[in-house]
Amino acid sequence: MTLLDPTTTWHGKVFSDGWAKADGGDAAVIEPATGAELGRTGIASPDDVSRACARASAAQRAWAATGFEERAAVLRRAGQLWEQHAAEVGDWVVRESGAIPPKAELETHIAAQECYEAAALPSRPLGEVIPSTSPRLSLARRVPVGVVGVIAPFNFPLILAIRSVAPALALGNAVVLKPDPRTAVSGGVSIARVFEEAGLPDGLLHVLPGGAQTGEALVADPHVRVISFTGSTAAGRAVGQAAARHLKRAHLELGGNSALIVLDDADLDLAVSAGAWGSFLHQGQICMTTGRHLVHESVAQRYVTELAEHADRLTVGDPARDRVALGPIIDANQRDKVHGLVTESVREGATLAAGGTYDGLFYRPTVLAGVHPGTPAFAREVFGPVAPVISFGDLDEAVALATDTEYGLSLGILSRDVMKALDLAERIPSGIVHINDQTVGDEAVAPFGGVGSSGTGARFGGAAANVDAFTETQWVTLQGAITRYPF
Repeated sequence: MTLLDPTTTWHGKVFSDGWAKADGGDAAVIEPATGAELGRTGIASPDDVSRACARASAAQRAWAATGFEERAAVLRRAGQLWEQHAAEVGDWVVRESGAIPPKAELETHIAAQECYEAAALPSRPLGEVIPSTSPRLSLARRVPVGVVGVIAPFNFPLILAIRSVAPALALGNAVVLKPDPRTAVSGGVSIARVFEEAGLPDGLLHVLPGGAQTGEALVADPHVRVISFTGSTAAGRAVGQAAARHLKRAHLELGGNSALIVLDDADLDLAVSAGAWGSFLHQGQICMTTGRHLVHESVAQRYVTELAEHADRLTVGDPARDRVALGPIIDANQRDKVHGLVTESVREGATLAAGGTYDGLFYRPTVLAGVHPGTPAFAREVFGPVAPVISFGDLDEAVALATDTEYGLSLGILSRDVMKALDLAERIPSGIVHINDQTVGDEAVAPFGGVGSSGTGARFGGAAANVDAFTETQWVTLQGAITRYPF
């Protein structure tokens, strides 16, 4: 069975009670490496969103009342379908997002694991007995929120959607998903098709690609009680403000400018390899990308030299046709933003140790030396394959540099003395810390989220975070007879 054949399912359509044409028309799905049109996806209008949310709200009540075994079975079947169709879905991840095949394999693997982990949620104890001063049974129980709106980005289109869709469904909610239209197939259509084949009842999942207008309608819709958003900090602030106006919760996983701290006792060959992976994986288009390399002054020059050599050796090209290390930047606007930050940094005194050039959407992995805290590519989130390197003299200076940012998503510290590294980490606010690893990592079982301008904390991944994100707490008391009151 072919899961994603556009001629039989999704061409020019959205998924909302089956596949249907959207009021917002359709848009091309473009392969960034070649500019080729891979198909056309429907674009949802605000009216499409309104109808989908109302239908989701109506369907959710029966789903919440469905036995936990049945809900768990749907999620297990979904996990199996991701494994069965990994090659087909992975090919779309490569062609739509410009990912290299190993990155696509990671996405399909984690998608399956997210569904398997979510399958354990319906049978999880979702409450507690609490003490009461009255002769009664007093309970705090978790109940579904109702309808969850999910807004997901282009860079890891499958993982960053399924990590909210799967647990929200497992816990008895309905979901309306707005994938980025640039990756509407791998980040939207594939999820709709998997749950369609897994036997999810009608009305519980709606997939509505679209732009800002579609997202605004989803956040504002009165049927939606929780918004799960992954994207830029600027967009996240707007989503959070809009959600607050409507008195609904918004779980925000936003941008980052994550630091990798290389202490003087680190194995430098391994440190350079880790730094290259952290900055150049998926063209640096990852919220956790190593955006700042903080290297002890005694090894900084050697680190820059070897990191530049790594960058120069890496191949850049079409990942669907060639064996390459980096694929294309997602589009020309993002490429121009990356190049603008690089050229501005060089004008302000940074040294271009490697890269800094592009051919079409293919941007060479870039190393910048001689940067200072105000260097644009060091101070801002680049979201491209750029590694700015700065040196420090002692741990206090390293802490000062690492904390001189509005972000707090991920932190890597490389040292042979792991306890010293852990002590250092405790001085730097960060939602994620990796000792002796670079900054990029994700697992379905791990809580994920940042602090500061990186988001609202760990509201993704792991059972506790998912239950907190997609349920409400309800207080219930029971007693044998009606209390007699003095009135």
